[in-house]
Amino acid sequence: MPKLDRYLMGDFVQSFLATLIVLLAVSLGGVLVDVLGEIADGGLPARLLLSQLGLQLLVYLPLVLPLALMLGLMLSVVRLYRDSEMAVIHAVGVGPRRLLRPLLAVTVPVVAAVGLCSLWLGPWAQRTGVRLIEQANRSLIVAGLEPGRFTSLPNDGGIVYIDGMSEDGAGLKGVFLYRDRDGRMDVMTARDGALQFEGERERYLQLREGHRVEGPAAAGLDFRLMRYASNDVALPDRTETQASDAPELATTAALLGDPRTEATAELHRRVAPPLLALGFALLTVPLGRSSPRQQRYGRLMLGFLAYLVSVNLMFIGTRMLAEAKLPGLLGLWWLTLPLLALASWLYLRDGRLARPARAAT
Repeated sequence: MPKLDRYLMGDFVQSFLATLIVLLAVSLGGVLVDVLGEIADGGLPARLLLSQLGLQLLVYLPLVLPLALMLGLMLSVVRLYRDSEMAVIHAVGVGPRRLLRPLLAVTVPVVAAVGLCSLWLGPWAQRTGVRLIEQANRSLIVAGLEPGRFTSLPNDGGIVYIDGMSEDGAGLKGVFLYRDRDGRMDVMTARDGALQFEGERERYLQLREGHRVEGPAAAGLDFRLMRYASNDVALPDRTETQASDAPELATTAALLGDPRTEATAELHRRVAPPLLALGFALLTVPLGRSSPRQQRYGRLMLGFLAYLVSVNLMFIGTRMLAEAKLPGLLGLWWLTLPLLALASWLYLRDGRLARPARAAT
C-alpha cells in the first residue's frame, strides 16, 4: 500500500474513532436516562440495568455509526484543506478521485458493521431484552422484591415491603402491601407469602395469616378490618412487552417472507442505514472542500443537518409503509438511491476545473 494511502487511512481512522467515542458517550447518557426512567416507573427490574443498557446501545448503533463516520471523515478532510496538506497532495498529481481508495478502505468495514448491527445485532438485542424482562417477571429475586426495601409495582399497582426471603426465592416473610384504588386505600399485612403464576402473564401474590384494612384515602370513617388465613392478590403486569410476532423482534430472514405491511416497513428500515452510511461517506470529500481561511465548522453543520433530515425521512417513510400509505415496492429506495446517486455525482465532479470560456472574436 502506498505511503499516501496509509497516511490518509490513519488520519481517517483516528478522526472516526474520536468522533465515535464522543457520540457513544452522548448516546449512552440518553439511553441511561430512558432505562432509569423505566426502572423508576417500575416497568423494569433494577438488576437488569446494565444488560438493558448494553442491549439498547446495540439497537442505536445503526444510527450512531453512520453519523460518526460522516463527521469523522469530514473533520479529517477539512483539516487536510486547512493545513494546506490537500494542496500539496494535489500538487503532486493526486486528485480527489485518487482519495477514493483510502476512503473506501475505511468506509467499507464501517458500512459492513452498520449492516451487521441493523440486520442482525439490533433485532437480536431487542429479542434478548424482551426475554430478560419476561424472565424477570417470573423470578422473585430479579423482579425487584428484596428484603428490607419498598418496591413500587408497575402501573401504580401499589407498594410492597418484605422482611425476609427464602434462599431459593420461593417464599416471603413479613409482607406489607399498600394499594390505592378509586380513592380507597387497601393495606394488607401477612406473616408469610409466595409468588404464584398462572399462564404466561398472570401473577399472584399469595398471602397467608394476615390482616387487611380498607378505607377512604381522604376524610371518612368507612373502614373495614378483615383477618384472613389466605389471600391471593393479583399483581399488575410490568411494562407491556411487544407481541411475539412483532416485526421489530423478527429476524431479517423471517421478514423477507412476511406479507404484512409492518414487516415490509421494518425490512426497509433495516436496509436503509448501511446505504445511508455509504452515501454520506462519499459526500464527505466534496462537503469538506474549503480554503485555508474558510470557517471550519460551517460545512460540518450542513452535513449534520443533512443527516438529521435523512434519518427523519427514513422514520417517516417507515411509518407510511407500515400504514400502507406508500407501496411496498417503493420502500425506502426513494431516499437511499437518490442519495447514493447524488453523493457519487458530487464526488466524481469534485475538484474538476471548469472549462475556460472562449474569447469573443
